[in-house]
Amino acid sequence: MEANKEYKFQLIEGDFTPTEALKILMSVINSKIKFHQLDSFSNQIRFNSDASHSKKRIEALTESNEAIKKIIKEAEDKGMKLKINSTIEIVLTQ
Repeated sequence: MEANKEYKFQLIEGDFTPTEALKILMSVINSKIKFHQLDSFSNQIRFNSDASHSKKRIEALTESNEAIKKIIKEAEDKGMKLKINSTIEIVLTQ
């Protein structure tokens, strides 16, 4: 694989009911929160290292979680669906 080459993967694409959107998006966000919680705990225990990056990410993800729940609730209240697109971009660096 070439350095600085960009790869893109479409992970989520489509129209979803509020219930489906909630399941999908909360699964992704909660997975990321758990990753940062475990990473932070592991680094503190093994290396006594600074966990500020993970703590900031957990805070940001938690805020996103709450904002997304409000949007989904609004869609549910109005009988609407949600169009969701999520692309992951990966760049190899040296």
